[in-house]
Amino acid sequence: MSTEILVNIGAQETRVALVEGGAAQEIHVQRTARHGLVGNIYKGEVKRVLPGMQAAFVEIGLERTAFLHVADMVNGESAGALPAVERLLHEGQEVLVQVLKDPLGSKGARLTTLLSIPSRYLVLMPHDKRLGVSVKIEDEGERARLKALLETLVPQVAPQFLEGSCGVIARTAAEGADEAALRQDLLFLTRLWQAVQAQAQQARPGQLVHGDLPLSMRVLRDLLSPSVERVRIDNAEEARRVQQFAQVFVPEAAARIEAYVNPAPIFDLYGVEDELNRALERKVELKSGGHLIIDQTEAMTTIDVNTGGFTGHRNLEETILKTNLDAAAAIARQLRLRNLGGIIIIDFIDMKSEEHRAQVLRTLEREVARDPARTRIYPFSELGLVQMTRKRTRESLGHILCQPCPVCGGRGCVKTVETVSHEITREIQRAARQYESRSFLVLASPAVIAYLQEEQSCGLAELEAALKRPIKLQAEAYYPQELFDVVPV
Repeated sequence: MSTEILVNIGAQETRVALVEGGAAQEIHVQRTARHGLVGNIYKGEVKRVLPGMQAAFVEIGLERTAFLHVADMVNGESAGALPAVERLLHEGQEVLVQVLKDPLGSKGARLTTLLSIPSRYLVLMPHDKRLGVSVKIEDEGERARLKALLETLVPQVAPQFLEGSCGVIARTAAEGADEAALRQDLLFLTRLWQAVQAQAQQARPGQLVHGDLPLSMRVLRDLLSPSVERVRIDNAEEARRVQQFAQVFVPEAAARIEAYVNPAPIFDLYGVEDELNRALERKVELKSGGHLIIDQTEAMTTIDVNTGGFTGHRNLEETILKTNLDAAAAIARQLRLRNLGGIIIIDFIDMKSEEHRAQVLRTLEREVARDPARTRIYPFSELGLVQMTRKRTRESLGHILCQPCPVCGGRGCVKTVETVSHEITREIQRAARQYESRSFLVLASPAVIAYLQEEQSCGLAELEAALKRPIKLQAEAYYPQELFDVVPV
């Protein structure tokens, strides 16, 4: 199965698609306006030491000086009371710092001197000698396997880490990763830290030493694998920069990076643009004729499977099985494409046969196995539901590209014209008690005004007689259905 990475470079947005077998499997979006400072490393200069607060203000070239507390200078191995800040820092001192929190309001950024540089599976800790495993990996056998791999790989790939003061932590994403993947990650981190050290020596106070990689380069760290045949970038200058980056940090990948020069938009290849738009819709059509309904909420994501127009060729059970098998494959792909994480509840069409249920579960497990995000699938519950979890790795496409509907407020529905007309009637009665006006003007959407004129004309006439004041109706084309105004005139 051929695999490619397509990179679309825009003025304020970069988009990346991982395409396998001619179909988009993952889509990543990074926007310049939402790219924060967390993780950036700066050459800082201490401007003021505050013994009473056990902290200091550090100039790193931003609008406001940043805040560095002594607790963010001492690693977890240090026991007892924190040392006095004046023992660690003095005014005018140059210090290499990393941003922990972005500036917010009148507060400057929060800093640490305990640097950490992440890769896909590992985190390099330049001032911590430990080799460890993320506490979120709970399986003791897996923890032992990863720890043993690190103890073998670090002396082979990066012996200077043991000789110096660097440590390596296996991230949660490393669960299940093989030795080759960890070795490649460790090589990347070794080269990157060497580059950071060289840059830090040359940098002046207030200069950025290392920023989080832009998405076009981060794909080499997070998405590139031996199965990827090529990386195509639709901007020649960016393609050249990525090739130069690859030659230093991922030399085995440099030959696979090329500039895309065709006049057609790169996301039109393999229908990626259309796939991206469909990934924002609730309804997903299945090849069998059925469909999925995907709803993402704060607590969980629910997926409902429906037969739609598919009726099968022999019997109802065949129809249900075929639709559920089709749905299982589509669900695995949609979770990855939309990057849906957390708790996921799947309501497959009810099946009487235990063998059919097992077949659907096996299909779902097989398809999900291709997903790099950690997942866990549970058997059918007594209610016929399948529960699964998928590790959140980044914001979902829906959260990045969409916002709640300003009309319905994210409810997914709006009040009917009948409901709104009754609300208008009550509002007129309320206004009549408050204002001594000669008449009332009702401004509402054309659909609501038409309903008042046609279906509620008798009711409005009775209300006018009771209030002894006329009610005028005015349609406003730009009013959404739920919005109206009652104006005493």
